[in-house]
Amino acid sequence: MHQEIQSEVLIIGSGPAGYSAAFRCADLNLDTVLIERYEQLGGVCLNVGCIPSKSLLHIAKVIKDASELSETGVFFNKPIIDIEKINNWKEKIINKLTTGLANMGVKRKIRTIQGKAFFNTDHSVFVENKKNSFTIFFKHAIIASGSTPIKIPSLSNEDNKIWDSTDALSLKNIPNRFLIIGGGIIGLEMATIYSALGSKVDIVDRFNVFLPSVDKDVTDIYLKTIKNKFNLLLNTHVKKLERSKNNDLIVTLAQENRNENICYYDNILVAIGRSPNIDSLGLEKIGLKLNEFGFIQVNQQLKTNISHIYAIGDVTGFPMLAHKAIQQAHIAAEVISGKKHYFEPKVIPSVAYTDPEIAWVGLNEKEAEKNNIDYEVSLFPWSASGRANASNCNIGMTKLIFDKDTNKIIGGSIVGTNASELISEIGLAIEMGCDAEDISLTIHPHPTLSESICSASEVFQGTVTDLLNLKKSLLN
Repeated sequence: MHQEIQSEVLIIGSGPAGYSAAFRCADLNLDTVLIERYEQLGGVCLNVGCIPSKSLLHIAKVIKDASELSETGVFFNKPIIDIEKINNWKEKIINKLTTGLANMGVKRKIRTIQGKAFFNTDHSVFVENKKNSFTIFFKHAIIASGSTPIKIPSLSNEDNKIWDSTDALSLKNIPNRFLIIGGGIIGLEMATIYSALGSKVDIVDRFNVFLPSVDKDVTDIYLKTIKNKFNLLLNTHVKKLERSKNNDLIVTLAQENRNENICYYDNILVAIGRSPNIDSLGLEKIGLKLNEFGFIQVNQQLKTNISHIYAIGDVTGFPMLAHKAIQQAHIAAEVISGKKHYFEPKVIPSVAYTDPEIAWVGLNEKEAEKNNIDYEVSLFPWSASGRANASNCNIGMTKLIFDKDTNKIIGGSIVGTNASELISEIGLAIEMGCDAEDISLTIHPHPTLSESICSASEVFQGTVTDLLNLKKSLLN
């Protein structure tokens, strides 16, 4: 059966970008149709990404914290891992959230259609599922189709031993020996999970710099903490993959200026990045332009070269982050409704939800140097934090970067427990144009980890009392 539908706004994709755009459009009294190719709303983030990964990372952290409590005189037995029960718990979380999204869509009177979308013209799409087909005519469209993991063509997967992030988060089994290709955030988070569950994990990465967006003094702290958890091999790639008679994966690892190593693994995770889901949309048919990196080209109002078609989220390029996508969604909806709004954030925070967590926002030292900014770094080690010591998480650091000419904060990084929850204060300070005094004179509760941000700004000002004040002689 074929139907024709008229709409003011058509949205393709129901991940954080798509559902946020749909809900905002509906709240702005725009007649909205939402297309989702899968049965459940929420996209990769909710169903096979952010939410399931954070659920499993929570389990990993509890296992690690329970083990480390032995140092305080509290002992637990070795954990028993019930994969089926863990997966059931994880699915309950996902189902609760996807059901909530569906209910909010119904209450907002959004028409949701399941199926794959393809542009017929620049004012209509064709959508098809197993039962029906639709032609949907629109005044405005928002492309929010997300991204998918990049595969390595040379790694055949005839026995389902080569995983992507979706496979890894489905927790099919816990490999005794696990290889992760890619030392980015996804690879590190998966290593955190599987090493806590009992896997012997190796990560290999072709590049010689670890997390290049983060300053080395921050990543060095993280690298010291993982030595006994998993191996990280930089400048390394998979040269050859074979299968043994026992169905083991025989991998030849080649490391620059070193001998090749032959290693045996039960499973391999490919986590080398993600590419935009745009190939099947028919964008070339309507003449929609991509940029030099293969992402949809948009302006600050998220408009493509076809002014009534917008794009948001992963399809617009880096950083490919849900929180960026949500903000873009709101802007696009508001522009369609007639508001003169623009997507122009000063900074977008990034987080590796590892153990310990790493979070950063604004400029790092290399970027400050590249921009010819006369900057100063201000550090507060968590070994001097009362809360960090009392909570057994004193391996960490808060780092702030200030413009010496204005005393304004221009960047910051945190490595340590709950860094993801702390980084927003630094982001807000940068957005508001705060200087060091604004931060240090804001009274923070004691004892907390957030005090480290205040203390780091006091280091810059030369007023710190929880560390030796190295600026004392300069200020007197």
